[in-house]
Amino acid sequence: MGRKKPRRLAPEQAPRLDVRIDDLDHEGRGVGRVDGKVVFVDGGLPGERVRARCTTRAKRFDEAVVEALLEPSAERVEPFCPVFGRCGGCTLQHLAPAAQLRQRERRVHEQLTRAAGAAPAQWLPPLTGPDRGYRTRARLTVRYVRRQGVLLGFRERGGRHVVDTDACAILDDRLERLIPQLKTLIASLDRPERVSELELAASDGDTVVAFQYAGAVGEADRARLARFQDEAGVAIELAGGARTGPLDAARPADAYYALPDEDLVLRFAAGDFVQSNATVNRALVGRAMELLAPEPGQTVLDLYCGIGNFSLPAASRGAAVTGIEGDAGLVERAAVNARANGLAERTDFQQADLAAAPLADWLQRLNPAAVLLDPPRAGAPEAVTALVARPPRRIVYVSCDPATLARDVGRLTGEGGYCLQAAGIADMFPHSGHVEAIAALESV
Repeated sequence: MGRKKPRRLAPEQAPRLDVRIDDLDHEGRGVGRVDGKVVFVDGGLPGERVRARCTTRAKRFDEAVVEALLEPSAERVEPFCPVFGRCGGCTLQHLAPAAQLRQRERRVHEQLTRAAGAAPAQWLPPLTGPDRGYRTRARLTVRYVRRQGVLLGFRERGGRHVVDTDACAILDDRLERLIPQLKTLIASLDRPERVSELELAASDGDTVVAFQYAGAVGEADRARLARFQDEAGVAIELAGGARTGPLDAARPADAYYALPDEDLVLRFAAGDFVQSNATVNRALVGRAMELLAPEPGQTVLDLYCGIGNFSLPAASRGAAVTGIEGDAGLVERAAVNARANGLAERTDFQQADLAAAPLADWLQRLNPAAVLLDPPRAGAPEAVTALVARPPRRIVYVSCDPATLARDVGRLTGEGGYCLQAAGIADMFPHSGHVEAIAALESV
């Protein structure tokens, strides 16, 4: 028998709840209880008592949205974005930045301590940066509505519609100022309805605008795009299905970011995964190297290595680094970056699905002194199984999900006998419920 689906409630039928908010969940919603049942309250903050309208009912929980603040938190602030509450890009602008940071730290501390059975030997100070203008990458949805024109923005919270906007204060200035220009450009196209998405990237080189465009681009539209590329000083890429390439083959995008403390430059392509907060990423790389402590002649294994964000800094310190990544394009870029930075002889990049790859064979053959892993949100259960069976001396785990980090650290400290030496957060995503964390483990 299938699980019963949550029931959506029409506003006129929805009960009103008096809720005391005790916590925040991973999406930034307030968490409380009414008659023993968990209620997730959009817009509620810890310590508040609110009147909330129930929007969804399920067997084990309800969902609701704040209608009135009965006892507001002293840490509540006025959101700076006019579409906050509707746009799905931010969820915590109503909480003071310092309080956001404390909430993210507490969440990671509690989950890791519970998973490891004890607090780490050292809680690391948080890595922070600006809380506005920090986002150098964004994926924006485009909709052409005949009577309204071009709608451009993030998807609405809890829905599929586009929240139209002309500005976004969390975006890097180079990206924010493009929004109204891009709306005008798309509206001028002969087939504006064919544009469904834009991926923007502000790099230390080019600012890249990748258009998701269905079908062939007509000559008149291609000329309009080329003119915009020249006037706005950006590099335009066109993507449709599996095809991605520059608007002008003679002018490919040159997107890269520098790691000044490492004296490295890493190039990437439109669609590649790179961190969207350049300031905090630089600090995170430095911290990862401190914890990993690679030495000349040591062997380091970098799992989910991407374009070499951690591999190349480790190699620049003299280590022999093998990076493994599932995306063939990222593996190619990592190898190119290694050659461009004079590190080809110390690096080896391999493509493999780390959910199915024979990682145990690599561990046996390489016998690495240290392993760094930076998996996607689902974590790295298969890699952890191999690491438990053949443990390296040191593991540094970078994570974008504290829950899966705690799960994997729990196995490493339990089955693997590791000691959790240090842990902390990198405040990569201010005003959202997301948190980046890092943990260092030593075999005992």
